[in-house]
Amino acid sequence: MTDKTDPSSAAAGNQGDPRGPVPATMPPLGMAARRGGSAAAALGHVIRRLRQPLPGAQPRLRFEMPPEYTGQVPEADYDGDEEPQFGHPGPRMSPQHPLYMGFMGTVGVGLALLVYWIGSHTTQLLLWIVAALFIALGLEPVVGWLENRKVPRPAGILLSVAVLMGAVVGFFATLIPTIVAQVSEIVRQAPDWVRNFMDSDFFRSLDDQFGVRDRITEELNKFVNDPAAMGGIFGGVVGFGSTLANGLFGTLIVLVLSLYFLAALPAMKKWGYRLAPRSRRKRVAALSEEITRSVGNYVIGQACVALLNATFAFVVMSIVGIPFALLLAFVVVLLAFIPLVGGMIAGIVVILVSLTQGWQAAAIYAVCYFAYLQFEAYFISPRIMQKAVAVPGAVAVISVIAGGSLLGVLGALIAIPTAAAVLLLVREIYIARQDQH
Repeated sequence: MTDKTDPSSAAAGNQGDPRGPVPATMPPLGMAARRGGSAAAALGHVIRRLRQPLPGAQPRLRFEMPPEYTGQVPEADYDGDEEPQFGHPGPRMSPQHPLYMGFMGTVGVGLALLVYWIGSHTTQLLLWIVAALFIALGLEPVVGWLENRKVPRPAGILLSVAVLMGAVVGFFATLIPTIVAQVSEIVRQAPDWVRNFMDSDFFRSLDDQFGVRDRITEELNKFVNDPAAMGGIFGGVVGFGSTLANGLFGTLIVLVLSLYFLAALPAMKKWGYRLAPRSRRKRVAALSEEITRSVGNYVIGQACVALLNATFAFVVMSIVGIPFALLLAFVVVLLAFIPLVGGMIAGIVVILVSLTQGWQAAAIYAVCYFAYLQFEAYFISPRIMQKAVAVPGAVAVISVIAGGSLLGVLGALIAIPTAAAVLLLVREIYIARQDQH
């Protein structure tokens, strides 16, 4: 059957089409339109079937960032008796849980072993740091005094460190030439000393009874002909040279670190105070300032006491005629820095050297020096140390012995300031807390 369609009606019916009116000459779409519509309908049906889940299948979960990380707010919260899809979150792992305790204990042991390994391999560096910090705290009162006199802090630091370096250079400049001269003198006079001793009546009597001369000659021949013994002498000389070089290098490192610590000490204090909680920061700052002030005053006071001690010793040695008076004065300064026992050790060392001039010189020096030590203990030290630390005598003795056993001379030097700091903390924290109960 032929489809007869009026062209005018067809044009009027397609006026609403966005593609515009269909021309009258266009062939009819009858069968093609029906075929295209059926194909599109079939394709849409297939797509709808593919979008539907399979029987028994579960919807796929979509994991997204929590709202606190994405900045979004969830559309609805759980309220009432509504049960979440995955249940309520359980409690966090308790610190008493065996797994938690075992893991954290293992981590703690590992960190402790790491710190021990680092400390055992950097012992010399740690000692240099402690010495430099001790010197910086000791020079801080001097720098503060210069600042109060309108001297800029950098200039005060340079002046203080220059004086310290001058003292160190003066000590080594006096020590090294004296050692070289005395070793040369000993080597030159050693044969005469041996010859005079072997010609003395005392040695002859010993030789007649025990044959000492033949025994000494035999041992000397063995020693000279033994390569290991001669190598040991050479090794001892090399070891002494390396020890002296290490001492000079360590002294330089300590001076440089002292300069840096002294320049950065205010910033270091402020940074350290920030580590304390804000509610306790003011009290921590007050205690720290008191400790550093006490340490600085102690170092300055002990330096003054040591200089007075060495000056008196140098005057007496010059009057009595003890050799190497200037070098021994430097030794007295170093030993007098050690509290309580330093002056006694310095006196014994000088007395032993003065015995080379005769027992009369040694006796005169011993009487004068030990009398001065009594005067220093009762009149000089209390007046110089009145603004420094106050430590009971028994605690001072115990702390000096313990510090010397642990760190040698450096430990003995910092023992009393450390004991004073511990006593201050005990008094201001523990005893104050106990008094409140």
